[in-house]
Amino acid sequence: MGIMIKTPRNGFSKTRLCPPFLPEEAAGISGCFLKDTSATIEALRNEDPFAVGVAVYTPVGTEGELEPLLPPGFKMIAQRETDFGNRLSGAIQDLFSVGFGAACLINSDSPTLPFSYLQELAACLKAPQDRVVIGPSSDGGYYAIGMRHAHPRLFEQITWNTDRVYDETIERAKEIALPAVTLPAWYDVDDKFSLNRPLSELFPERANEVMPKGAPAANTKAYLHDILVRQGSDRIWPNGSQAL
Repeated sequence: MGIMIKTPRNGFSKTRLCPPFLPEEAAGISGCFLKDTSATIEALRNEDPFAVGVAVYTPVGTEGELEPLLPPGFKMIAQRETDFGNRLSGAIQDLFSVGFGAACLINSDSPTLPFSYLQELAACLKAPQDRVVIGPSSDGGYYAIGMRHAHPRLFEQITWNTDRVYDETIERAKEIALPAVTLPAWYDVDDKFSLNRPLSELFPERANEVMPKGAPAANTKAYLHDILVRQGSDRIWPNGSQAL
């Protein structure tokens, strides 16, 4: 289970969350997202000995910064330096090249991704049939994609960073007659608008709307709580919460 990640650095990570975050805060929340997502994968690994967590990272040379954010025993593999589609396709090929019998890529923008979704993803990838397993995001992309064999076509002619990504990926699967299994939808935290979702989910007692509950995301929750307490809700959650 590979997490696609940029090593958290000021001005390099989660830049679309600035504002409301400052660059150093965006890097901090990026680190929390990684800790929480990798913790969910580690929980699956403790239950399923066939599951292996891998940080698929960029840039090369940041391994020392990345390692403290990962559970012990998590592996690392560098992303290829190319466009986004080829990064994903290359990561899948590289994971297979080191001997994995199945491989999936998970985004680093969904810190509350439910544990049960990863369980279902792993179960689908253990089935012997060749297929693609995809977890759609509410913004039209996907939070996870997995397969038992590399299929580069799944990453070709995709209009990345649009609401067409999931649909176009399904179209590519149909073109190569590859069955697709769709997991339950979840969400990404990409910008200040989508930030309202984890805030409402992690602080339901102060939210103006009810959100489904996923993984506890303890690191993300603690980081956001510190900002809310020190600087007030309007700092990152305007018009979205009751006063702290």
